[in-house]
Amino acid sequence: MLYFLKKNHKTNYTLPWKQTLVYEDAQSEEPTIGLRPIKINSLGKFKSGSLRFNNNQITNLCDLHKTISHFLAEPSQLAWLDLSFNRITNIDKVLCELPHLRVLYLHGNRIFKLSEVDKLQSLSHLHTITLHGNMIETNKTYRNHVISVLPQLKTLDFSVVTPQERDLAQIGHKNSPHKRNKETFK
Repeated sequence: MLYFLKKNHKTNYTLPWKQTLVYEDAQSEEPTIGLRPIKINSLGKFKSGSLRFNNNQITNLCDLHKTISHFLAEPSQLAWLDLSFNRITNIDKVLCELPHLRVLYLHGNRIFKLSEVDKLQSLSHLHTITLHGNMIETNKTYRNHVISVLPQLKTLDFSVVTPQERDLAQIGHKNSPHKRNKETFK
């Protein structure tokens, strides 16, 4: 299993990965050098704003902050995080501790409660999110709900959020704020 550290979406850094996101496991791993040189600060931390933890067997994100801090020179500046194709069932609030997060990939996981998306409301810079391939996608109000909860989104599931979708999401959000919070996969 692999995860990648990525800078400017052009430089990949790879590290072997175990079954879950555990700080102790990640701490002992060494990166594989790719085509571009790895930029590291004087403390041995990567100068990167992006991380890939995709295609693993991650079930929870309890040690995410420790892991990010171990590898990145400026963990609070993380802007792009790929957690796709794992076994994540809920959206952990630890993601909200990443104030500059702009892109979040969560597709291909096991998220089944639509209300889990509500936890991301504080991420004001988030403009791209992927959630397709989760059970919540089968809910008929899925796209409308995500857009209403995250009105700043520009793309959802690799599709542009249109002005019409944004308007419909605002109308739906105003008409049923309590119903929206109780919505789950049926």
